[in-house]
Amino acid sequence: MSFQAPHNTLLIPGPIELDDVVLQSMAHYPESHVSPAFVKTFGETLTLLRRLFQTTNPASQPFVISGSGTLGWDMVASNLIEKGEDALVLHTGYFGDSFAACLETYGVRATQLKAPIGDRPSLEEIQRALVETPRKVVTITHVDTSTGVLSDVKAIAELVRRVSPDTLIIVDGVCSVGCEEIAFDAWDLDAVLTASQKAIGCPPGLSIMMYSGRAMDRFKSRRTPPSSYYASMANWLPIMQNYEALKPSYFATPPTQLIHALHTAVTKITSKQLAERFAIHSQTSDRVKAAVAKLGLTQLAVKPENQSHAMTAIRLPPGLTSADVLPGLLKRGVIFAGGLHREIAPTYIRFGHMGASVTDPGRDDIEKALVALEDAYIEALRAKGLQGQS
Repeated sequence: MSFQAPHNTLLIPGPIELDDVVLQSMAHYPESHVSPAFVKTFGETLTLLRRLFQTTNPASQPFVISGSGTLGWDMVASNLIEKGEDALVLHTGYFGDSFAACLETYGVRATQLKAPIGDRPSLEEIQRALVETPRKVVTITHVDTSTGVLSDVKAIAELVRRVSPDTLIIVDGVCSVGCEEIAFDAWDLDAVLTASQKAIGCPPGLSIMMYSGRAMDRFKSRRTPPSSYYASMANWLPIMQNYEALKPSYFATPPTQLIHALHTAVTKITSKQLAERFAIHSQTSDRVKAAVAKLGLTQLAVKPENQSHAMTAIRLPPGLTSADVLPGLLKRGVIFAGGLHREIAPTYIRFGHMGASVTDPGRDDIEKALVALEDAYIEALRAKGLQGQS
């Protein structure tokens, strides 16, 4: 039995439900961030992240810094591209807008290539944009948490390498790392940015990144200093290198208990074949999406190839809003998220299915959620006099 206090099951697209062992590791006694024991834990964590991202290239560089996944955008914008240079942002929802806004904050010219809601830019459109204007970076939201749209990172990376080989490929993997396949070396990626609180299965508070040797060379050849202090690779690179080499180092104090939790979470993930983890997320996603379809509901991402395995963005029929359905779910002990996309936020709900809720065979989170969804939806239809739509 879990030691966690009874609580509603959290099935939003992050933060997520956590394994007991991860929470228990957070209860570690206070220790110095430069003590041999902590340095060993942090160093091992950085090395384990190489396995999670599927890189064996010694030139690849992991970073773990106190902050949210958003800090990863600042790291890219302030280190890998300079004021006045061009970036191409592949937009599949809210987080494309946000990444572009971050880049523009640092003086970068960010051009967004937008797809209709629920879709993603075509390879032909991406090729045309790269050929028309040289770009220093292209950013890809692997799974946009606002729409549940999954981008084909492998195919995009192959295209970029063919038509614009010097362009850095930046992947926002906040809602994908740990449940969607990401082959850092095999796909020849330059940066994958993520956070602790989603499929990795750790509490919020850590920005987690992997950079290629090509990306680090781009940073080292900047004409101007990094345009941030806290997000400067000049400050963080020696710290990460030293910790992984098991040498104490200091720039800013790491959150020691969170690092212990991340060490536990990543150890657990990498103790098994990653392919097994991706497969169970895929199977669970199929099950959720089939149940949604059985209710007569659709997804924002209509095409199967566009659908994330981490979450499902569920359109509600005309006459219903998220405010009509979410309270019914909560009454049944389940928490979903409302819509996030600015244009259609009230018209859909988001079901996160990743991490422990999917991988722990002792949990019934998904089954509980599917029953609650059906009951809450039918209840909402009846309350609105829309029974014929179910």
